[in-house]
Formats: sequence, C-alpha cells, structure tokens
Amino acid sequence: MLAVRGDGATPLTHRNRDVIGQVGSNDIDNQIERLMRCEVLLEHEVKTLCVKAREILTFILLIALKCRYPDRIMLIRGNHESRQITQVYGFYDECLRKYGNATVWKHCVDLFDYLALAAVIDGKVFCVHGGLSPTCPTIDEIRCINRQQEVPHEGSMCDLMWSDPEDTMKGWTFSPRGAGYLFGPEPAELFCDTNGIDQICRAHQLVMEGFKCGNVAAIMQFTEDNTTEPSFITFDAAPQEDRGYAQRHPLPDYFL
Repeated sequence: MLAVRGDGATPLTHRNRDVIGQVGSNDIDNQIERLMRCEVLLEHEVKTLCVKAREILTFILLIALKCRYPDRIMLIRGNHESRQITQVYGFYDECLRKYGNATVWKHCVDLFDYLALAAVIDGKVFCVHGGLSPTCPTIDEIRCINRQQEVPHEGSMCDLMWSDPEDTMKGWTFSPRGAGYLFGPEPAELFCDTNGIDQICRAHQLVMEGFKCGNVAAIMQFTEDNTTEPSFITFDAAPQEDRGYAQRHPLPDYFL
C-alpha cells in the first residue's frame, strides 16, 4: 500500500520521520509503467495487467521515490513483504534470474523490516495492508510494535497484514487464510471511535469494481447550508422470502 502527498499523514511505526499524505492507493502489483505515469488503476486491472517478471523493478522504483520524496511518500508493509512469502510467489526466483545470486533479494527483504506497518492520513484515515487486531485496539499500541523483524505467524503485527473485514459477522473469528482474523462492523466501529478515525483504508482483497464502501443501501443527507455533519439513512436487507425481481410487465389479473 502507498500513502502519498498532502499535509497530515503520520507513520505508525517508531524511528520514522513524519510523512504527509492525502491520497491512499491499494495494492500496486507490478504496474511499473502505469505507476510511473501516475495513472489510476482499478484493482481488477491491476490483477489482469500485472507482469510478474517485474516485481523487483517496481519495488526499486518505489524505494527510489521514497528516497527522493521522503516527506511525501509512505510505503506500508504487506503480508507478501516477508522472506517466506517471497520465496513461494516468485520474487526470490526473479532476483536469481536477473542478478545471478540472492544478494539483491537479501537486501530487499532486510529493507522490508523497516517499512511502516500502518499510517494515518490527516488524523482521520487509517491505512493498513490487511486489517485490525484484537490485541491492538489503539493506534498508540500499534506504534509500540517492533516492526524490525520477519512477519510472525501470529500476534498483532501478523494481524495488521493478514486480517480481513466481514460484513455479515459479529466480533472476531480466526481467518480461513490461516493467519490473522475476520472482524465484523462492531470491532471496526469501536476502533474508529476509540482513535477518532473516520475511515479505514486497506488492500489485501480483490474488489472487482475497484473499490467497496460498505453498506450500499444507504443515503447520505446534507443540510441546505452545510452547517452540520451529514447524516445517513440505512436500509436493512429485505427478508429472504420477499426477495426477487418484479416482472417488467405484470400480467393482467384475468390471465392469472
């Protein structure tokens, strides 16, 4: 994940400079040419157009941009930024093909240990690769995590990179991925209320439309003079027995 540009983002890791930002992007997945042109990609385009042989070039480009604009770009660590995962999904093999040995790979994975675990944009948008952790209910506790290590198989650091939201459940449950948790709306709302956060911006899952904003059966209301905060009217799902499509041209009664 990349949090970039603006005047209010803060990295949630120790020993890192304050980073400013307004724009959050999801998984970049090797789109090096379009990344260089700063084009907006839907996530299904990213998955379709990704070129697996250019992972190392994309990472080097991002590091170069971070070095060039240290106060404008924050790189957030994901679950694939680990020694174990890179040896399974091709990054290690690509380094061997391109450079003839594992030296570049080792430098890259050592650098992974210094990437931020999360960031906050303008004090209101919490950015993380995966999701929340039941053992880290506050941002201050996330700041205390020692990031300079390989991604563990359990614990708060693991949860931030592996957890996923689940709209239809309550509370927490173990993730079917084998790491992290699934969490429902209540833990998400509690985290936002506790930390004064308005939104959680994350990656880690494919959304065919390119974005997802929770309950789509809702209407936002504004006052005419815009002097108060917007309110929401949320429509609950119809009972299962009442669902179905109405006929476009209902038959007259005498044909029934």
